[in-house]
Amino acid sequence: MKVTVVVIASLIAGYILGKMGVKAGELYELTLYLLIFIIGFDIGLHGRWADIKKSLSVKSLLLPIATLIGSLIGGVIGGIILNIPLKWAIPVVAGVGWYSLTGPILAQYSAFYGIIGFLANFLREVFTVILYPFFANMFGKEPSISIGGATTMDSTLPIITKFGGKEITMIAFIHGFILSLIVPVIVPFLASIAAGG
Repeated sequence: MKVTVVVIASLIAGYILGKMGVKAGELYELTLYLLIFIIGFDIGLHGRWADIKKSLSVKSLLLPIATLIGSLIGGVIGGIILNIPLKWAIPVVAGVGWYSLTGPILAQYSAFYGIIGFLANFLREVFTVILYPFFANMFGKEPSISIGGATTMDSTLPIITKFGGKEITMIAFIHGFILSLIVPVIVPFLASIAAGG
């Protein structure tokens, strides 16, 4: 709970600094690279090849596919509830948390759905940071990785590692990596279908 409060306080402090005009520039991206480096360093320092091989089970490799399917089903349900045309609701959720890619791709076809795509995927990342500790206790550490979608290989990896344990780190990274390979293909494809019909 203490970490969640710190994360939320940091988010609010960042928002305030942004409103005051402080420019972060490339700091966000550099910080993510540093974060991934530190996690890789930690895995190299404490991990063993046997542990890494163990985390590459069929179940862990199917988790990203289940995450994508679950996201698409959620998009259909959310689209119906919020009265968003399914042809747009599905590409919005197909971003599985990668807001910086999904928003701009959808904006090429519709500014409105570009904003929706950005916000929906940004909120997925924020909710992962806030909710993963609770979900990990309720539903299990590995299945709860799915709420992070593509973000589990970078921005939400520290929270997942902290509350899921080091043994879950490689699974989360692979999960996010596989989804990050799929999203740049599926979102433009679905967006072009939505725009065409």
